[in-house]
Amino acid sequence: MKVLYYTLIIVVLDQLTKIFVKGFSIPFININYEGMYHGQRIPIIGDFFQFTFVENPGMAFGIDFGNDVKIWLSLFSVFASIGLFFYLHHVRRESFSLRFSLALILGGAIGNLIDRVFYGIFYDYAPLFYGKVVDFLDFDFFNFEIFGRSYDRWPIFNIADMAVSIGVLVLLIFYRQHQSDISDEKNLITDNNIIDNPESENRSDISLKTENPTEGNEQKDNGKPDNGEEVQA
Repeated sequence: MKVLYYTLIIVVLDQLTKIFVKGFSIPFININYEGMYHGQRIPIIGDFFQFTFVENPGMAFGIDFGNDVKIWLSLFSVFASIGLFFYLHHVRRESFSLRFSLALILGGAIGNLIDRVFYGIFYDYAPLFYGKVVDFLDFDFFNFEIFGRSYDRWPIFNIADMAVSIGVLVLLIFYRQHQSDISDEKNLITDNNIIDNPESENRSDISLKTENPTEGNEQKDNGKPDNGEEVQA
């Protein structure tokens, strides 16, 4: 499945950007990169776009339901990613738009899954499955309210979040095209069956004719007397 290359690209880009934001160290070659400190802002395009390092402890938009839900959220992410991979294999012969969108969604899911499952261990602040998702892309689009919380900027996100959003958008845009492709494929299969088995097309006509086999004979008897019948003068 070549579309998995898109998944791989998303995962690599997502993890590289997060590592450079959060920092890393390689002791045996004496490399120690500090990265950004939590809450630090680096303007890129004035106040409209900047890098802002935050960590998301829970679901989207920074919503945290506590440690009791955290483990279930991480486990759900694991099984959802596995299920999405097998579904992508199942539709490997479907339209490219469907496979591409699913590949992007899978890449984003795996990217954030790595944070949730392993970052607590990697950065020594939480046990396995209790890590936090690194976010840093900060845009000032418009103010809005969701789930009872008000935001004066768009919630800070990452490459994985962006890939999931684009994947869902592509899936919605090309959904009708995908359904049309399925319909055309079914019609093509039906037409091929008729071509390969032409007798099936006339089967209904044959059945109608065989239902009344004596109909023609009755007409013949009514129109012309039988040769063996005595004709009176």
